[in-house]
Amino acid sequence: MFVCRVGIERGSGFVFLYAVEEFVVMFEKLKRTLWGNLSGEEFKRYSMLSVTLLFIIGTYWLMRPLKDGIFKAVVGVDYLPYAKIVSFACILPIVLGYAKLVDLVPKQRLFYILCGLYSFLFILISFLLRDPQIGLPNTVASSDRLLGWFVYIAIESFGSLLVSLFWSFVASNTDAASAKRGYGLIIFGAQIGSMAGPLIATRAKSFGLPLLTLFVGMFLLVVPLLVKAFITKYPSAAEGSVKGKKKTSPWEGLRLIFTRTYLLGVLAISTIYEVVATYLDVNFKMLAGNYYTSNEAYTAYLGWFGFSTNFMTFILALVGTSYFIRRFGLTFCLVAYPCCASLLLLLCTSFSTVLPVFFVSVLVMKALSYALNNPCKEIMYIPTSKDVKFKAKSAIDMFGGRSAKATGAGITAIAAQSFIFGSAISFAFIILWAGSALFVGRKNKVLTESANIIE
Repeated sequence: MFVCRVGIERGSGFVFLYAVEEFVVMFEKLKRTLWGNLSGEEFKRYSMLSVTLLFIIGTYWLMRPLKDGIFKAVVGVDYLPYAKIVSFACILPIVLGYAKLVDLVPKQRLFYILCGLYSFLFILISFLLRDPQIGLPNTVASSDRLLGWFVYIAIESFGSLLVSLFWSFVASNTDAASAKRGYGLIIFGAQIGSMAGPLIATRAKSFGLPLLTLFVGMFLLVVPLLVKAFITKYPSAAEGSVKGKKKTSPWEGLRLIFTRTYLLGVLAISTIYEVVATYLDVNFKMLAGNYYTSNEAYTAYLGWFGFSTNFMTFILALVGTSYFIRRFGLTFCLVAYPCCASLLLLLCTSFSTVLPVFFVSVLVMKALSYALNNPCKEIMYIPTSKDVKFKAKSAIDMFGGRSAKATGAGITAIAAQSFIFGSAISFAFIILWAGSALFVGRKNKVLTESANIIE
């Protein structure tokens, strides 16, 4: 009996070991299929970066429905196009301040400073929203209620600032070959957070907008801890002291952009799509705002929209991002997006008052941007200098991106009575966008093959 028991136990152990080996083999096959030939160390490195972006994007996607819900309650949904324009006016001093910080402190410490600042702001906002005069208990929406404008601008700047900082940090520690294998993994992991954030927002009726805002402030405190863990694991990724480093003007980013044709092309593909996307997005949110009268219901609806968008992005990132970049190349992927955008714009023009059509069209537009266009445009920064990666990139992402959104909002305001007129202007931007994508894709290939960089 003892011998039999030992034999059974040994047999069970062999079965367990065999199952583990089979799982490892299957996992390796799946990893190669989805992300190419990632080494074990690369997989660990990109996984840590993926979790960091998970919290940044997840928190931001919780902010986004809150931004529109709070603005609708405090200021009014009809002022949404003007909110985009006002946020653009506030971006320039933020860009200059960020550029100055890049010279003053190591890059990893920027995460500590910015996340701490935004965390404090949103914890403060969560209490201000409860105030009977300036907060949500005052149900009379008005354009002179400054809290709504402040929340909108704060969230818009966060999206540009932290996401740009993250990708600059990654690009400064990554080569082109590794990026093609690993960027898909970063996007894949980040989509988990970008689904979780808006999913929390769908519970707006249960939690209330002030408590959701408090969640934002608390989640932001996790990001510096993750950055610290990454730096501890990979000390070579940390930038040393900036004492004695040659300082450049805070305008250096803008100077680089307008004196390098490659960067002008990157500016175009990084921002023009925002003109079209914002034009469709603002019209979509105004339609939804007129349909959902309750602030919590409106926030929850936008939360479901955010979840659906990021679920689609998750699927695309899982099966498409790395595959399409490796199989068809960067130029194809960059040009394919404006072609898809033109079809979506044509669809919305044909059904300009149907909310579900806008829901699906804006969803697809954003999902393709996050899963395909964004990883491609980030790879465009790899053959560039440190100043380009941090200063020029931040200017493109913040000033350029915000100006493009302001342009899209301006088209919405100008073409308020004629959606066809606004669509015609947007189609003109798409033509310029597609031409720029073709130029930048080809130029990037030349730079990569010749091992040259843009300085």
